[in-house]
Amino acid sequence: MNKYQKLIDFIKKIQMKNFINLLAREFRLFFNNTTILLVFFLAPVIYALFIGLTYQYGKVEKVPVLVSDEDRTPASAQLVEMLKDNHTIQVINNDIAPQSIKDEIIKKDAAAMIIIPENFEAQMMQGKYPEVNIYINTSNLLTANYATKAVQVVMGTYSAGAEMKALQKRGMSSEIAKTKYEPFKANYITLFNTTSNYLVFMWPAMMAVVLQQVILLAMALSFATEFNRSSFMEILDKTNSLILVFVKAIPVFLFSNINILVFYIFSKWLKIPVPTDFGGFILNSELFILASVFLSILVSIVVPNALKATQILMVIASPAFIMSGYTWPSYSMPKIINALTSIVPLTPYLQAMKISLVEQGQYYLTQPYTIHLLILSSVFFIMCWLMLIIKKKLLLKKWKHQKVTE
Repeated sequence: MNKYQKLIDFIKKIQMKNFINLLAREFRLFFNNTTILLVFFLAPVIYALFIGLTYQYGKVEKVPVLVSDEDRTPASAQLVEMLKDNHTIQVINNDIAPQSIKDEIIKKDAAAMIIIPENFEAQMMQGKYPEVNIYINTSNLLTANYATKAVQVVMGTYSAGAEMKALQKRGMSSEIAKTKYEPFKANYITLFNTTSNYLVFMWPAMMAVVLQQVILLAMALSFATEFNRSSFMEILDKTNSLILVFVKAIPVFLFSNINILVFYIFSKWLKIPVPTDFGGFILNSELFILASVFLSILVSIVVPNALKATQILMVIASPAFIMSGYTWPSYSMPKIINALTSIVPLTPYLQAMKISLVEQGQYYLTQPYTIHLLILSSVFFIMCWLMLIIKKKLLLKKWKHQKVTE
C-alpha cells in the first residue's frame, strides 16, 4: 500500500511540475508578444482615458439654438431672455429669418431654430394664439432631444405665465388662475441616474466592451498559433487536454482582473458611483471574463488559422454592444437577434452592470444574469475541452505519421 501511495505522490509531483512549467511557458509567450501586451495593457488605459474625457461633463450643455425674433416687442424679448436663461441651450440670434432654414441650421451646426412671428405680442393681447415655429435638427438624436426638452420647458413656462396674466386681468385671483390653467399637478420623480449623467451610463459599458475585445484578441492566438509549432505537438502529446485549457486561460484571466482594477481606479477619478453590492458585481465580472476567455479559446481551437480566428472573434465582438439591449431595448429587436446575442458574454454582463451600477440595485436582481453568465462559462469550457480532445487526436495522428515517414 505504501509503495502505491509513493507512486501516486510521485506522479502528482511530476504532474504539478509539468503544470507549473507549462504555465511559466505561457506567461513567457504572453510577455514576449509585444502586440498582445500593447492590446491588453495599453489599449484599455487609452480607451478608459479618452472615453472618460469625452463624457467627462456627463450632460450636454450649450446646445446651439437659432432664434429669429420677427416681432421685436417686449413680449417676444421676454421669451428670448427666458430661452437664454436655460443652461442646456445657447441662443444664437438671427435678426432676419433666412431664406433656407435647413441651410442656416447646417451652417451654424444648430440643434434647432425658433421663429417668433410678427404681431406675436399683438395677437396674444387680442386673445388669439400666435404660432411659434420650432424647427428641430434630428440628424443627431441626442442633441435634438436635449434641445427639444429645453425649448418645451421654456415655452410651457412662458405660455402658462401669459395665460395666467390674461386671467388675472379679467379679475381672477392668481391662485384660482393657476388652478384654471393647471387643473391637476403631475409629479415626475426620477429614480435612477437622477442627474441624467451620460458618463455614468456610457463609460462603464464601454469599458466592458473594451475588456471583451482585448480578451478575444489576446486569446484568438492562443491555440491557433500553437498548432503550427512542432514543439507544441510534443506538449500536446504528453499533456492532458483539460490542463492545456486551464494553462491557456489562467494568464489572460489574471491580467483581465488587473484591467478591472485599472477601470476601478479610473472610475474613482471620474466620480462614477460604486455598485451597491460590490461582491455581486465582482462575481459577475469574473464570470464575464471566464465566458469571454473560453469562447475565444473555443474559436482558436476550431479555426486553425490565427488571422481567421481573430476575424471571427471581431465579427462577434464588433456589433455586440449595439445588439446587447443596453441602449436600444431588446424588446424592439427581432427574436432571432436576441437569441444570437444571448450567446455573447457581453449581453448578460451589461444588463447586470446596468442594474448594479446605474440603477444601484441589489444583487438578487442581477441573479438571472449571473446564472446566464455561469451557463455560458460552463458550456464554452466543456466545448473547449471536447474540441481540444478531438483536435488533439487528429493532429497527433498526422504528426506521428509525418515523424514515421521522415
